[in-house]
Amino acid sequence: MALFSVVYTYSPSTTDGRDTHRATHREWLRDLLEKKTLVSSGPFADGSGALIIVEGTDQESVVELFAQDPFQVENLVEASVVTEWTPVMGAFA
Repeated sequence: MALFSVVYTYSPSTTDGRDTHRATHREWLRDLLEKKTLVSSGPFADGSGALIIVEGTDQESVVELFAQDPFQVENLVEASVVTEWTPVMGAFA
């Protein structure tokens, strides 16, 4: 399995929607954690988006998986970028 970063960019116009659907979004992420797919996740301190690190087989499967995120289903993510990541030092290496 490879590691992938998923970077979400949020728009200020979707703040209320994200507040409404945050519990469902986090429940969905918790399920990925239990399945050992999610490595780490969290919002950026400035509220502009989030970084999610997951294990996956390939970029396409990660993109398909994240299309099921309640934030994505509700169109609350302005942009999403999935990139395979190869850590060489530190906690994730």
